[in-house]
Amino acid sequence: MDTDRTPRIVGAAWGLLILNTLGSAGAKTIVPLPRSLIQMATMGALVAAFVLALVVNRPLRIRPSAFVLLLTLLLVPSVISSANLESGFGALFRCGRLALFVSTLWLLSRWWDGGDTFVRHHIRMYLAVLGSVAAGLVVSPGAALPELYGGRLVGALWPLTPPQIGQYAAVIIGLTVLLVLGRRTDRTSATVVIVPSLVLLALTHTRTATLGLLAGLALAIGSLVLTSAAARRFFAWAVLCAAVAAVGFGSMLQAWFLRGQSQENFSSLTGRAKVWNALLAAPRTTSEYLFGAGLGDKSFGGLPIDNSWLAVYQEQGVTGVTLVAAVVVVLGGVALLRPPSLSRACAIFLISYCAIASYTEAGLGDASPYLLHLAVAASLLAAPAATAPPPVPENPRRRIPRWARRSEVI
Repeated sequence: MDTDRTPRIVGAAWGLLILNTLGSAGAKTIVPLPRSLIQMATMGALVAAFVLALVVNRPLRIRPSAFVLLLTLLLVPSVISSANLESGFGALFRCGRLALFVSTLWLLSRWWDGGDTFVRHHIRMYLAVLGSVAAGLVVSPGAALPELYGGRLVGALWPLTPPQIGQYAAVIIGLTVLLVLGRRTDRTSATVVIVPSLVLLALTHTRTATLGLLAGLALAIGSLVLTSAAARRFFAWAVLCAAVAAVGFGSMLQAWFLRGQSQENFSSLTGRAKVWNALLAAPRTTSEYLFGAGLGDKSFGGLPIDNSWLAVYQEQGVTGVTLVAAVVVVLGGVALLRPPSLSRACAIFLISYCAIASYTEAGLGDASPYLLHLAVAASLLAAPAATAPPPVPENPRRRIPRWARRSEVI
C-alpha cells in the first residue's frame, strides 16, 4: 500500500463524511437546489466515503474503540424502534445511513493514533464549507442575510442554517487556537483560519456556538496551563480582553446576545421549552419508552426538538440515552486520565463543545457533525501506534527542535 497516498485518501473519505452531514434543509439558496438532488449528493458522499475507506484499508484492519463500539450498540434500539414503521420507511433508511456511517468510522479507526491528522482534516474541510458561505455572502448579501432568519448569516450557495455555520466556525476556531498554542502550525496560517471564521460566527448570532467555543477553550487551555507557558500567557490575555470587553462593550454584547428577543422568548429558549415539555408529557408505551419511536427528523408535533438528549429519548428511548451518555462519559473519562498534551486539550475542547451544544442542538444519536467531532476526539485519545525509531539527523550538532519539526501549515 502506498503510504504517501494513504493520508490523502483517508482525508478525502473524511471530507465526504462531512459532506454527508451538512444536511439538505436550510435557507433558500441563490440557485434553487431541489432537496432530492441534495439528498442524492449527501448520500452518495457517504457511500463514496465507505468505499474509499474500504479500498484503502487493505489488509482490513480496525483499532479497538469504545466510542465506535457504543455507536454500533446504538444501532440496536434504532433498528428495534424503526422496524415498527411508526416513523415511516424513512426511519429504516436513516438506520441504514447510520450503519454505513458507523462502518466507515470503524474502517478509518485504523489511522487513529493520538496524532493531529484528523484535526487537520477537520479544519480544512470545514474551512472549505465556510468558504462557500463567505462566497455566498459576497455574491448575494441579501440572500446570505435574509429577513426570514432575522438578518442572521445563512448559506446562500448550499442550504446551511445559522446554527450550522456557527458550529463549524466555532469548532475550527477552537482547534486552530490550540494548534497555535501547541506550536503545530504557524501564526499566518492560523490567522487565515481564525479571523474570517470569527467574522462569520459573529454574523450568525449563534449563542450556543459562541458559549461552546468560550467554555470549550477555557477547559482545554486550562488543561495545559501547568505544562505550557504559551497557554498561561494566552489564558491571561484572554481574561484581560474579556474584562475590557465586558466593561467597554457590555451593552453591545448584550444586544448581540439577545438578538432583539423579549425576555419571555429568551427565557423559554426561543420556544424550545414548550416543545420539550410537550414531548416529556406525551404518553408512551413500554416499547417506546425503552427503544423510542424510530429515527426521524428530530422533531415533535411538527416542531424541531433542538435538544440531543430529548431527541434521542424520542427516537431511541432510554436505551439510546444511556448509550449516548456512555459515549460522552467514556470519552471525557479517558481525556481526564491522559497526561497533559495538545491532543488531550483538543479532545477536551471537542467533548466540552458537544456536551454544551447538546442542550440546544440535536445530533448525538444519529449521523451528524457532532458525532464527527467526537470521532476526532476519539482519534486524539487513541494510544499511539508502534513506530520505528526516528532516523538520526544528518548533522547531530544542529538538532531541530521538536516543535519546529511538527509545525505544519493548516
